[in-house]
Parts: sequence; C-alpha cells; structure tokens
Amino acid sequence: MAELKVGIIFGGRSEEHLVSVKSAREVARNLDLEKYEPFYIGITKSGAWKLCDGPDAEWENRNGRPVVLSPDNDVHGLLVLEEGSYGMIRLDVVLPVLHGTLGEDGAIQGLLELSGIPYVGCDVQSSAVCMDKSLAYVVARSAGIATPDFWTVTEDENIDPARLTYPVFVKPARSGSSFGVTEVSREEELASAVETARQYDTKVLIEETVVGSEIGCAILGKGSDLIAGEVDRIALSHGFFRIHQEDAPETGSENSMAIVPADVPEESRLRVQETAEAVYRALGCSGLARVDMFLKEDGEVVLNEVNTFPGMTSYSRYPRMMAAAGLPLTEVIDRTISLALKGKV
Repeated sequence: MAELKVGIIFGGRSEEHLVSVKSAREVARNLDLEKYEPFYIGITKSGAWKLCDGPDAEWENRNGRPVVLSPDNDVHGLLVLEEGSYGMIRLDVVLPVLHGTLGEDGAIQGLLELSGIPYVGCDVQSSAVCMDKSLAYVVARSAGIATPDFWTVTEDENIDPARLTYPVFVKPARSGSSFGVTEVSREEELASAVETARQYDTKVLIEETVVGSEIGCAILGKGSDLIAGEVDRIALSHGFFRIHQEDAPETGSENSMAIVPADVPEESRLRVQETAEAVYRALGCSGLARVDMFLKEDGEVVLNEVNTFPGMTSYSRYPRMMAAAGLPLTEVIDRTISLALKGKV
C-alpha cells in the first residue's frame, strides 16, 4: 500500500507549458505506485489549477476539480473546491514538474515554502538566481567559474551595436528552451533580435559566442553528496541548439543530436563533471539540476546555463544522462523525493 501522498504539479502559464505536461507524463510512467500515491495538479495555460487523473493528452479539456495549494501549514496540502464547500488533501511532498517562468524562477517554490510542504528541487533563492542567466554568471564568476562575456539590456535601455564583436547571441535573461533566442551576425540585426527576446522577458541578455562543443551534465543531490550523470554532447549539423523547438521532438531534431556518453576525452569528461558540480554548489542548487556548458578546444569549460528542473520527457537530456550513469528515472524520482523529505541544506 502506498505510504506517501505526492502532489505532482505540471503545466503552468509559461511558454514551456507543453514540455511540462510531457515531463509529467514521463514521471507518471516511472513513479513507483507501491511507494507513492500521486495527486496530479494541472495548471492550465490561463492559470487555473485542476485536480485531475493525470497528464494525458486531454487533461486540460476535462472537468477536473478546482483546487488550490493552501499556504496554511495546518492544511499542509490542497483545498479541493466542491459545490458550496471544500475538502482537504494532506500532501507529504510535492514534485513541481514545471519549467520556465513561474516554475523554475522561485515562484512555486515560494508558495511551497509558505505551505510547509517538502518539495523536490532547488529552493527559492537558487531557483531565482539560476533562472536569471546574468545573475547566475555573476555568482559563477565570483566562484572562479568561466562564463561568456555578456551585456544586459533592461526594458528602458538600448545598446550601441557598434560596441559588440559579432557574432553574439541575444536571449531573454529569464526564459528557457531557447525561446526568444537569436544568433546575430551583423550590427543591423541586433535591434530586431532584442525585440524578439523582449517578447519573453523585459530583461535581455547579449552574450559573446563561445567557440566550442555544447556539453551538459546532470547533477543529483545536495551539499557535498552529489551524483554526476554521464556527460552528453550536442552534435550540430548547422545553426544552434533549439531544444523543444521542433514540431515533433520525440522523433528527433532537424539539426542536432545528443550523444550520451559524450565522445570526448576522459580528461575532458571529468573536467566537465567537476565544473558542473562546482556550478551547482556555487549557485546553491539542491535536489537536481542540469548544467549546460561549452567545452573549448583548449579544454576550458565555460558555463552556459543551469536548468533547476530540467526536462523529464522521453527525449530529454537529464534522464538520459542519469540512465547512462546507472540511475533510471524511477530511481532518480525516489532519490529526489528522499532528499526533499530530509530537508534543504
């Protein structure tokens, strides 16, 4: 008989809504039902919370019961709204399977802190810092970790195109899955790229182009007790890596392929894993995260970004890297829930 009541929150109002649903679907397939009793809370694109049977393809069109996560510690869970009254469901732990804005930026983590319910993943502070790539770079640099040179452009600012050395990447400072990202090769392209990024965030990040392989590492754990998954490398045929931007990502990408384990020398693989762990600690991460980096020809590892709740879909990088290291998704879920119940560092 299942012992722990687990709230699985998915969907959300961000541009990564669909990816979140797919991630939750994979989590549902790999959840050990002998240990956990799942309660699926879907957040629609408009922000309505529904208690539903699961993240199937039609969940949003069905009449799930309206539900809210109570910030009251005495409730310690969900208020299910019935006709003229409400019921309560006490939760032992929450898996916030949410990506992007309001999912990885500390917002849902703050609500869970108020509720007093243990939750999987990074806390409010580390989620917020990692979500803002410019802040993450500042913290990482202070810890001696290499980052690209970068400039930020706020809502009321402009930047002189002549001051930059091209090509550069222009992206929203606080978004994910390559939404709003443009590679800019000439001065006259910059203004349009900034406007594209501003569709997703008022704060825009402009980065120098780092020449090297795109490489990543999955991390699980907290404090000094970390597990690094196998390193992967993104093999590009052309353009740049646009994760989750394909019409049917399950069937593959038209310009990229993730190679796991990465086809890099052992010395480089170890350096990437060590750098990923250093980034994870410097940014205060706990539970799990995927650290994306660049591996330059001279062996230097440069931070790209940190995903504090990486994709868990059938084609996502994090579960594939952990599986290659001997940890299937069922065990990853078990370990992250155990970490949540033990408390944050």
